[in-house]
Amino acid sequence: QVHLVESGGGLVQAGGSLGLSCAASRRPFSGYTMGWFRQAPGKDREFVAAIYWPSGSKYYADSVKGRFAISGDNARNTVALQMNSLKPDDTAIYYCAAGPGPYVYSESHYSYWGQGTQVTVSS
Repeated sequence: QVHLVESGGGLVQAGGSLGLSCAASRRPFSGYTMGWFRQAPGKDREFVAAIYWPSGSKYYADSVKGRFAISGDNARNTVALQMNSLKPDDTAIYYCAAGPGPYVYSESHYSYWGQGTQVTVSS
């Protein structure tokens, strides 16, 4: 099994920034995606951003394009999410996930999940 550990959640004012990090205990797959999903109160879990190795391609949900930036270290199996210009609507539990291949958007393609970290954006 692969264990994923998120860190960096917290409270931030609207318009502020917050950085999240995720580390995998080992290389999840030969070719794999590490991504971020979030679940707001009363809503389903949704895709936020992901990075696919070995290509290093990055993908973003429309709702966060231009505000969030994903980065990663393939050698260390880590991924980070820099969140800028945060809005109250960004309030959610953020989950790190890993899955095989380049299928980055669908929750069902991810095999491993972290425990989640709470991000709260106040107005």
